[in-house]
Amino acid sequence: MPLMSDDDFSIHDDDCEKQESGWMPVSDLPDEVTSMDDLDCACWEEYDSIAEI
Repeated sequence: MPLMSDDDFSIHDDDCEKQESGWMPVSDLPDEVTSMDDLDCACWEEYDSIAEI
């Protein structure tokens, strides 16, 4: 399940190494995320497409 950072609203994988307190789970990616390029964190590199998430 994706997580959103309260600080900068960035989206991360649930096993991202950058996790800190203040992250909340989100059931779906925000509408603004339309491609893998919209996910800046390296934690998404294991996925080939948004459909896999």
